[in-house]
Amino acid sequence: MEYSTFGRHVAVDAWGVNFDMLNDAEYLQTQLVEAAEVCGATVLSVQAQQFEPQGATVLVLLSESHLSIHTYPERGFAAIDCYTCGDTVDPQAAIDHLVSVLKPEKTYAKKLVRGIGEMEVVTPEIKAAELV
Repeated sequence: MEYSTFGRHVAVDAWGVNFDMLNDAEYLQTQLVEAAEVCGATVLSVQAQQFEPQGATVLVLLSESHLSIHTYPERGFAAIDCYTCGDTVDPQAAIDHLVSVLKPEKTYAKKLVRGIGEMEVVTPEIKAAELV
């Protein structure tokens, strides 16, 4: 069987997120696994790390690729990333779920279409004005 190299990669910088949410690796792990399920991805494993004095990183390994978050609670900032191979899983659905639960004041997003030759940047669906 031959597999397609086509994939979509969505990266979001989220600002103005609640400190306590961003400083809770267990809560973030639950939300990332839920986001993976929402977009129809298959979770293979999860790694979560709580940092001292604050911050967390969660990585969800997917059959289709990965979903991750790295946080700076003291800055109200989260870097969120979802890459999925193929066309059956939409990483935007996972990102939309995470934005809906984290409720950032502002987001900056980029979507890349990968595996088709030159990477194509697509206008993101998430707009800060839609979040307020």
